[in-house]
Amino acid sequence: MRLRTLILLFAALLLLTSTTVTKAQETLPPVEDAINQLNLTPEQRQRIRMIFQENKNDRQTTNRRLREAQIALTQSLDAEPTDETVIDQRVNELAAAQAAQIRMRIQIELRIRRELSREQLATWRRLRLQMRDFIDAQRPLNKRPAAQGLPTRRNVRPR
Repeated sequence: MRLRTLILLFAALLLLTSTTVTKAQETLPPVEDAINQLNLTPEQRQRIRMIFQENKNDRQTTNRRLREAQIALTQSLDAEPTDETVIDQRVNELAAAQAAQIRMRIQIELRIRRELSREQLATWRRLRLQMRDFIDAQRPLNKRPAAQGLPTRRNVRPR
């Protein structure tokens, strides 16, 4: 049960960074190591487990809605004849489903953050930044934020 909680917490961390990219040459620390860095108390682990349990059905519903909206858009794009009105409607449905999923992830993260101490929050932020840096390193150079005219992040180490 403890490992399951750790895996769920790390999965949330990964979801919040919106990626599952890996690179053969670089590896992330084991899930347990990253979660253990937070030094969660048994009470915190239980409360976080409850947060995930309480939101399980809503998460499943939101994820299903998103998948169905993606399928509907793909089907409308493949339809003959192509109806741009239907495509616009499907795009709006997909955008609404994505927004609902993001809102839910943020609400869950906020609830988790309320359970963490200041030191744990600092560790959480550091882990997120490490994950983001790792993910950015996986992108081709021309797809990185700086290459797209976006401001460079201060926390990114030179490569």
